[in-house]
Amino acid sequence: ITIVDKSGVHSLSICYCHCSGALSQDMQLFQAGLFPASFTRPKTAFTFAVLDDFLLDNLECGTSAMNYYSKIRRLTSSIFALMVPDHYRELMRAARQWRQCKLYKWHGFAHKDDQPKDGNLALFCPACPQPGINLDLSTSTVTQSDDTPSWLMTRYLVMDGNFKAKHMHPVNPSDEVSLMDGLGFMVSDDRYKSHLAIARDHVQRSDCNNHQAVNQANASRQRLEATGIGRCACAWHGCFVPHSMVDFQKGERQMNMDYALSQALNYKTNGISRAITFYDINCQYNKYLKDQIASSMYLSIPIGMDIIPGIGLWHVHGHQDSYLVWYTSNFIYGTGRIDGEIMETLLAPLNIVSPSARGMGTPHRKEVLDYQMNDCNFMKMICITKFLSRKLKEAIKGAAENKLAFDNLNKTAQPDMVILWKEEEAITHANRAEDPAAMDIYEVRLERGKCLL
Repeated sequence: ITIVDKSGVHSLSICYCHCSGALSQDMQLFQAGLFPASFTRPKTAFTFAVLDDFLLDNLECGTSAMNYYSKIRRLTSSIFALMVPDHYRELMRAARQWRQCKLYKWHGFAHKDDQPKDGNLALFCPACPQPGINLDLSTSTVTQSDDTPSWLMTRYLVMDGNFKAKHMHPVNPSDEVSLMDGLGFMVSDDRYKSHLAIARDHVQRSDCNNHQAVNQANASRQRLEATGIGRCACAWHGCFVPHSMVDFQKGERQMNMDYALSQALNYKTNGISRAITFYDINCQYNKYLKDQIASSMYLSIPIGMDIIPGIGLWHVHGHQDSYLVWYTSNFIYGTGRIDGEIMETLLAPLNIVSPSARGMGTPHRKEVLDYQMNDCNFMKMICITKFLSRKLKEAIKGAAENKLAFDNLNKTAQPDMVILWKEEEAITHANRAEDPAAMDIYEVRLERGKCLL
């Protein structure tokens, strides 16, 4: 049998156990720490160590299966590497199965008959409110709305597209087998295609500034099955939301992002009353959102959930000046200090594997992207305690300094004007969902001085 290890490719003689009640050959190899390339009369096997090493190289370095196996061949024979048996295809197949096995084990499905559902093989943010997981809706502090902090019952999301994650048309689509359709971060294929088949395609031009994401939404790309992906992540900590990543068929169209947002808003939000969404083009996107959801049987938002649109602090300056107070997070009640741009920092992990995934089969590419996003969330999870502790200390210090500055400023204002401003502020925030222009009271009002000449 041929054994592929981190040290090279080896040919070994083995003897299977043929005793009464002995396990099958593939299971005997499993017990020996070997993953067979086939399960009927296996002739090639990979050590668990080499599969783990390849997956880690793929995560951190973006190493493709071809490049990794070329390295193994050169480790086996530095001079006659081409004489070493080529098991590149077997490595790709075994790595896909090994990746699936590890995800099943990590998420508690390895030793039970329950089948995972959409998004069950993916990690999410441990700090964002998830009823039944880190938020107990049965406690009195949550059921009494007057005592509940607004941020506690709010899901903060950021949306964006990534056009580096392209995908070419598969060579033999009929031969492709999906191992994780919808179980990770990419949405399930059949339902998503059904949504696209009936969704109305709004060909729109931006009535704000000249936004490329809007104007090129319907730009076609030949030779590509997917021109990129649309993503949703938690706006506070940058963790991808499971089962909310979609493929683009043309540009960054509304119908694509509608489905991604709908899935993100329904992921473990039972009891969450408010969602704040940050999107670079929310000034245009949010206009048609309610109509799109109402007209599609594949789109939904939780009953009673209010959606408040926002634009990141960097992108908002590319919009009309009036949109600064309409959509920036500084003027959204209960948002805190958040920039809404954290999705830009999440481009790098996906861009590591996107080039090598471009020519893969459709299911294989989705599995690679799922695994990369899951690892990104995992790394944030294990580091979040130190991160939040540092942020809490900064927040406590900053809150005290800002309260002192505000109190000193408040003392200079007339008490009657302070009461009037508070009343205007309450009315403004109550009306902003239906009329964003209500936020214009925050605009700086300057009057031209009188000319004395």
